[in-house]
This record gives sequence, C-alpha cells and structure tokens, in this order.
Amino acid sequence: MIKVTGPGSITTCDGTTRRDFLQIGTLGALGFSLSRLAGLEAQAKAAAEVAAAQAADNGRSCILIFNLGAPSQLDCWDPKPDAPREIRGPFKPISTKGDFQITEAFPMMAQIADKFSLVRSVYHTAAAVHDTGHQMMQTGRLFTGGINSPHAGCALEFLKGRRNEMPANIILPESMGPTGGNLPHGQDAGFLGKAYDPFVLNADPSQANFQVPDLLPPAEIGEARLQRRKELRQVVEGTIKNFEASPAAELMDANFAAAYRLMTSERAREAFDLSKEPQKLRERYGMNRFGQCCLLARRLVERGVRFVTVNTFITVFNEITWDIHGSKPFTSIQGMKDIVAPMYDQGYSALIEDLFQRGMLDNTMVASLAEFGRTPKVNPTGGRDHWPQCWSVAFAGGGVKGGRAVGRSDDIGAYPAERPVQPKDIVATIFHSLGLDPDSHLPGPQQRPFPLVDFGTQPIRELFA
Repeated sequence: MIKVTGPGSITTCDGTTRRDFLQIGTLGALGFSLSRLAGLEAQAKAAAEVAAAQAADNGRSCILIFNLGAPSQLDCWDPKPDAPREIRGPFKPISTKGDFQITEAFPMMAQIADKFSLVRSVYHTAAAVHDTGHQMMQTGRLFTGGINSPHAGCALEFLKGRRNEMPANIILPESMGPTGGNLPHGQDAGFLGKAYDPFVLNADPSQANFQVPDLLPPAEIGEARLQRRKELRQVVEGTIKNFEASPAAELMDANFAAAYRLMTSERAREAFDLSKEPQKLRERYGMNRFGQCCLLARRLVERGVRFVTVNTFITVFNEITWDIHGSKPFTSIQGMKDIVAPMYDQGYSALIEDLFQRGMLDNTMVASLAEFGRTPKVNPTGGRDHWPQCWSVAFAGGGVKGGRAVGRSDDIGAYPAERPVQPKDIVATIFHSLGLDPDSHLPGPQQRPFPLVDFGTQPIRELFA
C-alpha cells in the first residue's frame, strides 16, 4: 500500500482512521483504481511466493514419461486373470518384486517393481479424446474459457527458476503432434507466456548423427562471429532504451540471452553428448528413440535440469503406438506386445535401475502417465478403444515408496473400485515431490492469482507413506 500520511490518526464512527481515508482517497490522484491496486497486490503476492519457492528448493527433479496413445490397463499393469477372455486379453499375469502382478509383456519391469508403485484407479469425465487427457494429466486442468494452464514443468520453472545455464524444463524428443483432436496438448507455458515455454530437443538421440539444433549457431556464423554479434547487439541496445522498455523487447532480450548462454555452454554441450556414455549402458537402455531419450533424461537431470518430459511417441498416426484400436493405421493388442511393450520395458527399467545405482532415485521422481485407458472388452478387430473411466499410472523415486499398488479397479478394469484418482491429483503429487506448496499461486490471466492446483486437491499421500 502507498502511504502519504504522517503518524497522526483520527478514528471515525465506523472504525476507519483518517490515515486509512487519506491512503484510499489519494489512490485516484496517483492514477490508481481499486482494481489496479488489487492487481498490484496479486503480483506482489505471486512474487513473494516465487521467492519463497526458490529459497525452499529441495533439490528434486522430475522425469515425466508420457505414454502418448494410452496403454491398456488390462494388458499392461492391471491384469484380470479371472475375467472372461474377451476382457482379460491374451497375456498371463506374472509376479513381481512388489505386492502386485503385471502382465508377461513387461518382464524387466517385474524385476524392479520394488522401486515403483502403481496407481490403478485414475479416471476423468471429459471427452474420450487424446488431447483432453494430455491437457489434464500435464497441467491438472482441462483448457476451458480460453484459459490454457501451464505444463507442470513450466509452472516449476516460473516458481523456482533455473539451477544453472541449463534450461529448467526440457521436452524430449519433440512436443506432441497431431492426435486427432486439433487441441492444445498442455506441453507449453499457457498463460505464463512464451518466456516459460520448455526447451524442446527436436531431434532423435538414437540417430548416429544426433545433434541438438539449438546448441548450434547458424551454419554461416562461426563462434567468433557469434561473439562479435553479441557485442554489437549490446552496443545497439544502449541506443534504443524506449524500445527496450516494452514487454516484447524484454521477452526477446531474455530469449536471446538464454539462447546465447546455452549455445556457448560447455555444460550444455556435454549434457547432450550421449557418446560420453559407455556403449554397453546405451544398449541397456535400447538403441531406439525412447530408450536414448530416457538415457538423455538421466544425463540432463544429473546436470541440473529440474523437469524433463519424455514423449514415448509424437503422434498416434503413421507409427505403431499404445493406441491399439486393432485396425490400420493402428495396431492390435498383439502388436503392442511385440513392438511397443519391449521397447518401453527395456527403457523404463534401465532408467530406474540407472538412477538407483547412481544414488539419484531419491531425488528424482519418475512419473509414467497416459491420457486414459482402454475399453475393458476387446473389440472385433483385436484391439481396445478409448476409455477414460479407469486406467493405471506409475510413480518411482522422489520420495515415493516402491512395490505397492494404490487404488483398485473393479473386476473387469472398467471403473475405480477403491481410491478414485483424478488428473489434478496426479499433478499435485508431482508438485508435492518437487517441494511446491499446493497453495502457491501463479499470475493468471489479467494477472489475477491462479492457484497452482484446484482448491482442496491433495497429492496421493499413500505413495509417500
């Protein structure tokens, strides 16, 4: 509050002091309105919460594996061996090192089940299309009323900033592409603005000629010329103060500085260099796009990146994915077992093992999520269709106790039977692991305070017990 009075005070009959009256009455003269004042106070509150979040950094990071296309809960991590064949599918359940069974499609995961826990009772009530699930599972909210909420990693970067010259939030290998709905996928900063968008790799780390495009200066500009251009830009900037005061210029300047810092960083170059890893370890992860993205995610977190999202697939079109409708251009349940499951089983288990062996698992949450589940009954073409009423996700590390299943689906895997969990609970769980207060606020549209999670939303505390 702006104060223009001295120490004297006179109290009126309604309890208002002369000081209060003068403070309020002078706002108009100074060009303020009550709504403007409220906006400033909201900004000040948000700034204080940012400072508090940065000061309270608990050192944790998150690797979010997003299984674009949506795995079948029944054929992967919630088998129903006593259900009719058209429900239970073709795979047998196998025992694990946890207190639950999964299907025979994931033998490597079974051997590390003491290090991750399942949540088998996730559901949502929005439309059964990929995009809505992508939004809710990565932001905690469905995009409505023109408000695009930020990805969890973008909110984390806003509240805690970078740890070093490395980006705080990275997406591998690319942002999600078309999945049939033509809606936003929830992988950008939304109303926080493009300054908080993630760094996107836009390259396949399994390729022999893998390079990070944004670590390379333009081909026609060598490093010496790049430095000279930076120095020249600093001279020019000194003559255009009025332009530099604009929000657009501030964003451009921040983006330029970040890009230059990244291009000239030895730490960044080394972090993305998978040739530094033993070939045997690279092969353990799998010499494919997903496996090498998992390995790269570990390297990035090891070097200070706060949040890494690994998209197992980029689109449900023109490649075999978890989207097992059965008919072309999709695959069947058997196709999932032969192509997708082995790749995922190898890459995921290698990541958890590697983090554990390096002593990094306690400080790195690995959240394996998807947008929905699959229909309980196998369709006539040997696949399963979209089913947001119930599905399974997995959490490891970051304070999560492994080897357990939280929640339970009914006898045919169609609906939660115990401990129903919504997408906002999933996002709150990630924030909880990262040490973010669920009562924190972001500066939302029109700079109004926007809660980090919905009022009353709680993390899945059973995971941490």
